[in-house]
Amino acid sequence: VQLQASGGGLVQAGGSLRLSCAASGRTPDINTINWYRQVPGKQRELVASITNGGSTNYADSVKGRFTISRNNAINTVYLQMNSLKPDDTGTYYCHTHVEVATIERVHGFDYWGKGTQVTVSS
Repeated sequence: VQLQASGGGLVQAGGSLRLSCAASGRTPDINTINWYRQVPGKQRELVASITNGGSTNYADSVKGRFTISRNNAINTVYLQMNSLKPDDTGTYYCHTHVEVATIERVHGFDYWGKGTQVTVSS
């Protein structure tokens, strides 16, 4: 599985950006895709998740402002970010955890896309 994130940029507070995460490879193995963000000196924070069936989950800090969606036909997940704040600044990563069962056991694999930088100026 390969994940490619794009769409970051510099935007003023109150503005919007849309991030994209395109998956390739063993895409039928993918269920949930997550967006994380990281600020230097802090732990990577889970921002939003979406399952294959479309169930979503958001961090409290982005509820009502961010919307995660996916187009399974083209294996792409989007993160629409509105009403951006300077605190939203960070490097955004898309991630998925894939489990593959063999006769012996279930193997878990984590895949990360390269980050895309989001900078929100005040």
